[in-house]
Amino acid sequence: MPDQDKIILGIDPGTTIMGYGVLHIKGRKMILLTAGVIELHKINDHFTKLKRIFDRVVQLIDEYKPDELAIEAPFYGKNVQSMLKLGRAQGVAISAALSRMIPIFEYAPRKIKMAITGNGNASKEQVAAMLQKILQIKEMPAKLDATDGLAAAVCHHFQNATPLPAGKTYNSWKDFISKNPGRVK
Repeated sequence: MPDQDKIILGIDPGTTIMGYGVLHIKGRKMILLTAGVIELHKINDHFTKLKRIFDRVVQLIDEYKPDELAIEAPFYGKNVQSMLKLGRAQGVAISAALSRMIPIFEYAPRKIKMAITGNGNASKEQVAAMLQKILQIKEMPAKLDATDGLAAAVCHHFQNATPLPAGKTYNSWKDFISKNPGRVK
């Protein structure tokens, strides 16, 4: 895919803070365009928060013109009300992308962490540190929600950027490295 040129918007949904990151893929190179958060904690009304999420995601789409949206799926928690609110926030972000006819790809939190760090149980700090290395980010965003949104975009790129040759599978990073010593720097 050396001639690949696309923009991916990644979103980590939230009702207090929603993280996002925008990547430009040129060939095999990933270029960070922006990463940030949508602050929602000062808004008391849940429906007003949802409108703010929709408006800001549409604004990001109109500004950066992403080809695809990668969004983190809500994880299953014990608090039903929190899950409902998080699902609504995710749905509103998805609706914003649909309103601009952008394809949507959803990834579980563990899958995103695994794609970035090789560990599905990695901490937010570990994900951020790995993204800093992968993308050579000099100044990291202040909030880890921004790097979580960025991680969704990077995960999506990794899922689609390097298809494995037919019949070739790996059991772990160690297995991949042992079978591909020339691809490790």
